[in-house]
Amino acid sequence: MLEDQNYPAIIIEKKTGNECFLNMEPTVRLSDFWAWAYSDLVGNTERGKLAEFIIANAMNCADGISGSWGSYDIHSPEEIKIEVKTSAYLQTWQQVKLSNIKFGIQKTIAWNPETNTYSTESARQSDIYVFCVQNCKKQEELNPLDVTQWDFYPVATKTLNAKLGNQKSVGLSKLINIGAKKCSYKELRSTILFMMENKDI
Repeated sequence: MLEDQNYPAIIIEKKTGNECFLNMEPTVRLSDFWAWAYSDLVGNTERGKLAEFIIANAMNCADGISGSWGSYDIHSPEEIKIEVKTSAYLQTWQQVKLSNIKFGIQKTIAWNPETNTYSTESARQSDIYVFCVQNCKKQEELNPLDVTQWDFYPVATKTLNAKLGNQKSVGLSKLINIGAKKCSYKELRSTILFMMENKDI
């Protein structure tokens, strides 16, 4: 019979990619796994994580590691909680037309990984949402690592709550209608800080 034990949250250390798999021949490095698993930066899954990394760099907080199950995606040095959402015109699959730009904004139940407990009410957990559009429309020019191929639309969570209520998704045109303004990667940090200083958050 297994005894009850306390298993605290595991602290994950940042890897370099040079770490090797053990007891595997020939030598295989962690970077080999990363290249195998995460090279598709166009698909919906990894595009979202890539956008989080881009925004973390813009906010000067990409020196740590990404969380997996947090109630929001990025916690800036200025204590701003940021939720990142992405959409794109081009997909990895065959398309007959460009995709419509749409984002999920449904409320969630927050989970605390340190205590393994859930909040009692569903809500939008962040201070601000950053809606990221991979804006390239030509396959031959597509490069998700080029930050000029991204448009960013920061919106205060309280604005989403006031304007969209319990709505679960939103299109780009609606975001613009409720006041979202496009900014570039270079403008993103200053735009978010300006919103905070002017109590938009």
